[in-house]
Amino acid sequence: MKKARSIALLSACLFWHAAWADPEPQDRAEHMPTAPYLLAGAPTFDMTIGQFREKYNLANPGLPISEYRAIDSRGDKSNLTRAASKINENLYASTALEQGTGKIKTLQITWLPIPGPEEKSARDKALSYMVAMLRFFAPNISADDATKRLNNLLNKGKGSRYFAQTEGALRFVVADNGEKGLTFAVEPIKLSLAGP
Repeated sequence: MKKARSIALLSACLFWHAAWADPEPQDRAEHMPTAPYLLAGAPTFDMTIGQFREKYNLANPGLPISEYRAIDSRGDKSNLTRAASKINENLYASTALEQGTGKIKTLQITWLPIPGPEEKSARDKALSYMVAMLRFFAPNISADDATKRLNNLLNKGKGSRYFAQTEGALRFVVADNGEKGLTFAVEPIKLSLAGP
């Protein structure tokens, strides 16, 4: 059972990396954009993963995120530290951190559907975590408004390996791979000043 959990966690993290990585040369016709957080000079949130967890868990005691654990990324050339936290058998939180500072480049919630009688309740729980993540970064909106905003994002990104929508200094990303999983991410963006 422990081995199955480890495989599921690794699959979720590899899925996210594969969805964002540069495509293989033969896939250039169906070019996937490089994830913005992987680009040189991409911004970070002004907090470490430990600071995020502490604030998030205080704001969401019914939807806690356990300690993140580093993922072996020796073959990864992105100079990022990847980490994940298992919420349950089919729900994970993951992150990519700037090496050296430990500041957050992206935060993700990934749901791996497991068909059966528990699928609807598992999806509902995943959506609750996604709404909580959205509200963490947009605390002034109500739970109902956050749910509507998340559903709108998920509908726009339905069936898409990459859908991004920018709102202010945040980028919300949906990676919907059907029965292979659904990921919701929040990332910082650089704001530029309007020209003279």
